[in-house]
Amino acid sequence: MADVALLSESVLGWSIFGLVLLAILAFCWIYIRKYQSRQESEVISTITAICALAIALITSALLPVDIFLVSYMKESNGTYKEWAASNVTREQIEDTVLYGYYTLYSIILFCVFLWIPFVYFYYEEKDDDNINRCSQVKNALKYTLGFMIVCTALLLIGAFVPLEAPTNQNSTQWEKVQYLFEELGSSHCLAALSFSISSLTLIGMLAVITYTAYGMSILPLNLIKGTRSVVYERLENTEDIEEVEQQIDNIKSKCTDGRPLSTRDRRSLQQLEEKLQLLRRRDRHLETAEKNCCTTFCSALRPLKIAIGVFFILVALLFIIALFISNLDKALHSAGVNTGFIVFGTNFTNPLNELLLALQPVFPLDYILITVITMYFVFTSVAGIRNMGIWFFWIRLYKIRRGRTRPQALLFLCMILLLIVLHTSYMMYSLAPQYVMYGSQKYLIQSKVPSIKAMQGNSTAGVIKNCDADAPEDQCTITRTYLFLHKFWFFSTIYYFGNWAFIAFFLIGLVVSCCKGKKSVIEGEVEEDDSDMSDDEFLQV
Repeated sequence: MADVALLSESVLGWSIFGLVLLAILAFCWIYIRKYQSRQESEVISTITAICALAIALITSALLPVDIFLVSYMKESNGTYKEWAASNVTREQIEDTVLYGYYTLYSIILFCVFLWIPFVYFYYEEKDDDNINRCSQVKNALKYTLGFMIVCTALLLIGAFVPLEAPTNQNSTQWEKVQYLFEELGSSHCLAALSFSISSLTLIGMLAVITYTAYGMSILPLNLIKGTRSVVYERLENTEDIEEVEQQIDNIKSKCTDGRPLSTRDRRSLQQLEEKLQLLRRRDRHLETAEKNCCTTFCSALRPLKIAIGVFFILVALLFIIALFISNLDKALHSAGVNTGFIVFGTNFTNPLNELLLALQPVFPLDYILITVITMYFVFTSVAGIRNMGIWFFWIRLYKIRRGRTRPQALLFLCMILLLIVLHTSYMMYSLAPQYVMYGSQKYLIQSKVPSIKAMQGNSTAGVIKNCDADAPEDQCTITRTYLFLHKFWFFSTIYYFGNWAFIAFFLIGLVVSCCKGKKSVIEGEVEEDDSDMSDDEFLQV
């Protein structure tokens, strides 16, 4: 019976994971096809982008499976189920999740440091018409070699860096060196992989602070405010065209008698002609939008968009409140900076943590909620990237636009989303620490209590508590997700301060988004540096 129960619990968890995997692949294919350029699309870059995003989402989908398995090992009264009574059995079950993480995280390292850079540089070289395919591959490999060196360095550092300081602080320098070599010998591949993934998660944290925090404010407010009237906007654009044409005629009238224009007038004339070309392109787009039946249909959906926008802003505020409570708890009750701000026990009520704990016994409700949270982070991140663009310091590299994104920009987008989704695993711990560490596990504390029977002798009774960091090690099983992502305390410390930065950037983005007016109905479709081919491509879509 125990073996049958073990098999049924495992099959249930992994079956849901398989269904989610298929849904993820379908979503990634649709999403990438939505943004890629119709004229510049490349098969290899499209496949790479789809696979990279899918691997990241599949990795995040392992978190609920991990939590489900550790939670279903125990009864509601805090005792282990019959099939999970053996410590060996529990370790075998959790090791299946760990092997899944090994595989997926290794693929992520392969994507980030080899596959995506190679494909990106291959298409960068392809833009040069004077280079053959052999040279393209050669140059792409040359640039990718730098990423491989960084990956190797991260793996070596993770494998050999000592995790603990010498126990005897008064030891000599030679004893400290001996201790270092002993620590080097005891390290293994888990630490190497954990350090490399944590380093990528650190980059993902910067992307979350930059793009996700802003997207969480701009996306719902854009839905609530809506867009400007296409009729009014086209009328305003027509007036601008007439005004610029009048200015051009005034400048050209200065040379009717054959006199050449001054340098200042020639420069002004060139700027006005470029502005006129841009306004005429805007007019073509506005005319297409005005005739498009989708514009009328979207206007009819305004109440629904407002409702979705209000829901999204409430979800964002829930996340910020949960994150603030978690960080405040760490600031007041943690074991300190050198432990990665680990908290023993539950001191404050975290709304999201309580919601997930309430849903967890009714599988797969918590799975659905975590999936919704992950997709929410993806959508808000893309909203932030679309509004801000992809920048390298002060240089704007790429714009992300529906149906007009170049292959290189698509690879950049998926690289950023991959790193963001990686960081969501730690964000989930910050939002719901108890749930991510132990799920809905409980443990039994034996205690002597006075009762009527106590006159005849001592009677023992148990107090049931939710598992937390203060629980006995043999009474609660920690998820492999937590152990993998929190192996190095200094990363947890950096994430803690990153959470404060995330809250600050969200509040700043909220103020900026509130101050902005309604966006244009053709927002992002017409830019000064767009080519005519790009313009024609959009009008054909």
